[in-house]
Amino acid sequence: MKNYKYLIIGGGMTGDAAVKGIRERDEQSSIGMISSETEMPYNRPPLTKGLWKGKPLEKIWRGTDKHNVEFHLGCTVTKIDTAAKRVHDLEGEEYGYEKLLLATGGTTKRLPFGGEDIIYYRTLKDYQRLRALTETGERFLVIGSGFIGSEIAAALTMNGKQVFMVFHGNSIGENMYPPELSKYVTDHYRLKGVELVHGDEVTELEKTGNSFKVKTRGGLIFEVDGVVAGLGIQPRDELAKSAGLQVDDGIIVNDRLQTSATDIYAAGDVAIFPHITLGKNVRVEHEDNSLKMGKQAGRNMAGADEPYTHTPNFYSDLFELNYEAVGQLSSKSEMVEDWEEPLQKGVVYYLSDGRVRGVLLWNIREKIKDATALMAQAGPFKAEDLKGKIV
Repeated sequence: MKNYKYLIIGGGMTGDAAVKGIRERDEQSSIGMISSETEMPYNRPPLTKGLWKGKPLEKIWRGTDKHNVEFHLGCTVTKIDTAAKRVHDLEGEEYGYEKLLLATGGTTKRLPFGGEDIIYYRTLKDYQRLRALTETGERFLVIGSGFIGSEIAAALTMNGKQVFMVFHGNSIGENMYPPELSKYVTDHYRLKGVELVHGDEVTELEKTGNSFKVKTRGGLIFEVDGVVAGLGIQPRDELAKSAGLQVDDGIIVNDRLQTSATDIYAAGDVAIFPHITLGKNVRVEHEDNSLKMGKQAGRNMAGADEPYTHTPNFYSDLFELNYEAVGQLSSKSEMVEDWEEPLQKGVVYYLSDGRVRGVLLWNIREKIKDATALMAQAGPFKAEDLKGKIV
């Protein structure tokens, strides 16, 4: 049986950040990392952004191997024995730990048909598979208009491919943007050549040779060379649940990122944590949270005993459009728009009971700190108070 002072389940960005957090306080003790992926930790955002714009593949690696870590890649954990402080894998191997981190992330939501013919875009292997298809294929269908769907549709289009995009809603980002901005983004995609099929859903997929025939509920049929889906993720909390840890659509942690079991921590996409600025427990599926929370979990595993107080931010690139954001963005909230140039450059504030609960910085850079500071203010704010507040 392998024994480690620190054992990390999950080989993504959160796990890598935890390693670096541990090494800030403990340079020598043993660290083990178990990952179902066969690659060492890498940056995920370039999979829908930079790699399609010519960024070299070797730039995605996070250098986890430079920190004296023992890797167990392509390995699936099946059980955590909290009493014995042991972890069991699918092959019957056991791993002992003093401190354990669950950085298990999430699994992609899937359709009840199509099997492996649909690329549920999340991993490096998914990127490599789609990139290989683009070497010969010209027509691609994207299912979903969320972060993954909108970004990969733009990436494929910018690489000269014909893209069809099928999604339930009426416009791209309608659950997050103000109506006029959502319509503007949708029109922008059409101008770029993306064929949008809104208010519809894919119901059937048939493979014929190297191509696919895709049918929608509305009766449309597409013949394409590849099908990509971005339907969101489900937190991978089954291990925690079976070990008796407290879960609720994610693993519940305190402000030190500890679970309900002694010496077990959780961080990243899978963790539900007390968000100090919003004043409630949330789960955040973005890069910034993975990196900051993972690092703090690592430091705390190594004895730091520090609260996680960071307010996570996120960003996206949609052709030449881009944004940075912080907090909770819902088009059902009260929204205050402050445009420097209508729909081109400006700020959208999301309010609840007079407090700013989210900020969208549309085509604006370097203002996340200002937006975060504004969210921490008690208010109450009226629309006129927010005009010119950030830009």
